[in-house]
Amino acid sequence: MNNDVKSDYEVIVLGAGFGGLGMAAQLKLAGRDDFLIVEAGDEVGGVWRENSYPGSACDTEAHLYCYSFFPHLRVSRMYAGRDELLGYVKALVRRFELEDKIQLNSRIDVAEWDASVNRWRFKTSDGSTLTSRFFVPAWGQLNRPSIPPFNGLETFAGERFHSANWKHDVNLIGKKVASVGNAASAVQYVPAIAPVVDHLTVFQRSANWIMPRNQIVFSEEQLEAYESNPALFEASRKSLHEFRETGFQRTRHGTDAQKEGIRIALEHLEKQVPDEALRRKLTPDYEFACKRILRSDDYFPALMRSNVMLETNPIAQFVPDGIVTADGTHHFFDVVIFGTGFESQAFNGDLDVFGRGKRKLRDAWSAGAEAYLGMTVPDFPNMFMIYGPNTNLNHNSIITMLEIQQRYVIDAVEDLGGRGSAVEVKADVFASFNTHLQAAMENSAFSSNCSSWYKNAAGKVINNWSGTVDEYRALAGWSSAHYVLHPEP
Repeated sequence: MNNDVKSDYEVIVLGAGFGGLGMAAQLKLAGRDDFLIVEAGDEVGGVWRENSYPGSACDTEAHLYCYSFFPHLRVSRMYAGRDELLGYVKALVRRFELEDKIQLNSRIDVAEWDASVNRWRFKTSDGSTLTSRFFVPAWGQLNRPSIPPFNGLETFAGERFHSANWKHDVNLIGKKVASVGNAASAVQYVPAIAPVVDHLTVFQRSANWIMPRNQIVFSEEQLEAYESNPALFEASRKSLHEFRETGFQRTRHGTDAQKEGIRIALEHLEKQVPDEALRRKLTPDYEFACKRILRSDDYFPALMRSNVMLETNPIAQFVPDGIVTADGTHHFFDVVIFGTGFESQAFNGDLDVFGRGKRKLRDAWSAGAEAYLGMTVPDFPNMFMIYGPNTNLNHNSIITMLEIQQRYVIDAVEDLGGRGSAVEVKADVFASFNTHLQAAMENSAFSSNCSSWYKNAAGKVINNWSGTVDEYRALAGWSSAHYVLHPEP
């Protein structure tokens, strides 16, 4: 990886996950080679590096969960596992010769705009300084694990860890294990560990809307056909995209599509869980799509095992040998696994970002993160976010959204050319975009009355896009008319 003494670049990208590496690949494709990716971890991969828990996999079809400019032709199954996706990411690095463009084990602590030279200045964790004309944070939305401050948690004497920080040296065979949490990660690791533990208790705060996954494992003949004729893969990709786009209507209040989604999910539950009492516990009491819609064929069967129990009583406190629930029951555990999600709205994490006039991004977002097209914020010139506020999806592939954003950044960079000028989104364009976006959310399940990581404490939808991918693509065409130009100093 990068050992260059060079410290000034045209573009600095933060993060070597799907978003950052895709940005780098697109820069290469555009013939722009003056960039650096700064990555805090010791390896590329982002969420697929970090989420190594048993059963870790993607719940988006693999033919969609790859870049159009680098199709995953030999992916083995429609819903690919973590190791295969991490392998794809590493193959992308090799294909676009990004090895020398990545600075691992390096964290940016401070990013500050210097208006005297129209450049970004960065202070890194090792004390060095970097500068660039453009700053592209690809910091993601689900990369900071969150564990609630349970009473007495520090007193628990057994092993405990978050699913995103899985302790592979902890042997679960024959152990009494708790899964605190039952959402996207838990529905994958629970079926994987249930057969080996002595007993597993799954603590559920709210039930999930779960759709059947219907996994497809490709035959060798199919893989050879995709590889020899990529047009077949592209046809599959196009068909899946169109199918998933129609699924957006399931996220709208009271639509026929939403009713159909409810029907499919409840039929899936009834088919897999014959026990009526358990089925009642697993039936959501909130609007379909208010939370993330999950896909699994083996979570419900795992809960039917004799050594697995679903616990819906709230956790009152942790004690040295387990957990006490609100009804006074004392549950004994050797290991506690937290599938409790992420700090999904802390986009910049601990990073201090200072824009024009030393305005702090954290202050600009004091009422909740927002950006124009999820990418740009007034007073932060030449900063373009990948997978920023309101660009997450609940119906289609986020990789397609990332690719649209990366193309936007390329167009902006090329429009400014080699001049020393800078751009920042106009305040009225920014305000109008976000006003219309939040108005569109009024007819969305994302804003309905449930607790979800899509919304902040005030109920404002921070993470999700309000429309389809195709609607976002139509809006996200670069236009300098939407930006203020700061001339070369």
